[in-house]
Amino acid sequence: MTRFLFFSILLAGLVSSNRGYTQTAGIRLPGADSRPNISHTFTASGTQFLLDGKPYQILAGEMHYTRIPRAYWRHRFQLARAMGLNTITTYVFWDVHEPQPGKYDFSGQNDIAEYIREAQQEGLHVILRPGPYVCGEWDLGGYPSWLLKDRSLVLRSNDPAYTSAVRNWLERLSQEIRPLMLHNGGPILAIQLENEYGSFGDDRAYLEGLKQVLINNGLGDALLYTSNPPADILKGSVPELPTVVNFGAGDAQKAFAALKAARPEGPQMSGEYWAGWFDHWGARHYQSDTAAEVAEYRAMISKGHSVNLYMFDGGTSFGWMNGANSNGSNYEPDTTSYDYDAPVDERGVPRAKFFGFRQDIMEVTGVTPPPLPPPLPVGKFSLSGNVQSASLWRNLPMPIETKTLLTFEDLGQNYGYVLYRTGIDRGPARSLNLKGLHDYAQVYVDQRYIGTLDRRTGTTSLDLPALSQAATLDILVENSGRVNFSKVIRSERAGLTDTVTLDGQAPSHWEIFSLPMDRLSGLRFETKPCSGPCFYQATFNVRHPTDTFLDTRTFRKGEAFVNARPLGRFWSIGPQFSLYTPGSWLSTGRNTLTIFELQGDGYAKFSTVRISIFGQTTTHRN
Repeated sequence: MTRFLFFSILLAGLVSSNRGYTQTAGIRLPGADSRPNISHTFTASGTQFLLDGKPYQILAGEMHYTRIPRAYWRHRFQLARAMGLNTITTYVFWDVHEPQPGKYDFSGQNDIAEYIREAQQEGLHVILRPGPYVCGEWDLGGYPSWLLKDRSLVLRSNDPAYTSAVRNWLERLSQEIRPLMLHNGGPILAIQLENEYGSFGDDRAYLEGLKQVLINNGLGDALLYTSNPPADILKGSVPELPTVVNFGAGDAQKAFAALKAARPEGPQMSGEYWAGWFDHWGARHYQSDTAAEVAEYRAMISKGHSVNLYMFDGGTSFGWMNGANSNGSNYEPDTTSYDYDAPVDERGVPRAKFFGFRQDIMEVTGVTPPPLPPPLPVGKFSLSGNVQSASLWRNLPMPIETKTLLTFEDLGQNYGYVLYRTGIDRGPARSLNLKGLHDYAQVYVDQRYIGTLDRRTGTTSLDLPALSQAATLDILVENSGRVNFSKVIRSERAGLTDTVTLDGQAPSHWEIFSLPMDRLSGLRFETKPCSGPCFYQATFNVRHPTDTFLDTRTFRKGEAFVNARPLGRFWSIGPQFSLYTPGSWLSTGRNTLTIFELQGDGYAKFSTVRISIFGQTTTHRN
């Protein structure tokens, strides 16, 4: 989840004393004063922040550059300003920037520096939350999965292999963001240390070591702070740094009481006020109580508390980036949509709570925010009736031959599928058991579907039929989203992570096919029907590109792509039954829509709609 704060600072010093925290910096606020040599001060004195010696309240909202199409970043910033916010907070997702060790990507959708610059240009400050662990309902909590290839490496610890990788990453990240620090004329006011670490552990040495890494890379020139839920404040904080508290609707009074008890003289701030909630596959779509949230938000800001709304705009975990929850025995993968019932919906449309919060801010602060930007257009497109198909069986890459099972991480693969193939002798029916299945598998004998095994439902074994002759056993495994919370992350490898047995005996030879689903151009499409795991493709013409939603109600389970860009996952168990398709990803003229369907039966019906489609809803109070 997220954190909070905002400050107009660049701290020259942070002093802890019996009177609380004091920090002062000579700065020039971006956009605040164009005259040269005009400096400002920001201090944390007692329970409030002071800008140039006057009380200053942080009104922040969370939104993530990875979850909003780059072409729409500025539109969302304008919406934030129109609601009355003065700050944007965002995680930094290590895994998208370093998908392979030492290979960095800060381009396109991953251009975090441009995201920060555009926020500043729209009159917003930025609070950065680089983790390195971020949670965020994101695959492995933002960690690159290649860290787990080393089975001895221990995430979120002082293990040298882990801390070395973290140092390298933060050193590279600092090159992007140091020019955007407040003292360099940028909008970055504060940087969060780790993320809700108190919910994970209490290793103070780990936090102190990470703090020093940030300082060594020049990131300590912004205010460093920690954030945790009420019960974990003391475990997850550092005495010399300010701390904030994270909580959901209905919990403000007791959360601020816990913060006050832990830090009697410190600033009062909500690092994350959960203005909604996320969805799991197979569960109900959550809707929060708008009236209760608007009333509680007003009460908080009326008391002078600073607040960060998590989320302001949830957006979309495009492709395979959704995470999952687990306590070690259960498994709950998140949907592609991260709509979150936030003030701004997945497509950038303000909800009723947007206007409720806006009214709160206007009446409490006495300041009228800018008008809303024009809405982004939305449309519906007719797709070609000529659907082509490509069987997975006829489009397999060359396999790796091995005597032992390999995980996704062993294969250097982050997402997608892996096909595990072995031979089975003729004989009677026997039991197949997959120990350590991560996360979903379809089983075939001679490419005939036998059944499904699913970590989510705890099903790990099934019976294979009797065979009159030798056959091929195929186990097609999907990474449905690595766990992003709890100590489970330390062993969250994908694929077949333990053993496979047939009546208690482990096969001694495997062919393993790596299927990251990152290259569709080589698929051989045909007009004849396709069954089993299949790709289907159709085209559609666009005169004026606009946002739309792919209707997935006729699909079963798989992934969708538009113009080879991954939209995300679909699954007939709901509650999500559409996939947001940004207009900025469409072209004038011909466009191509492709789906990978695990349970194809010879046809696919494509259609688009103008609004998102969810299943049953229920009111959710955090």
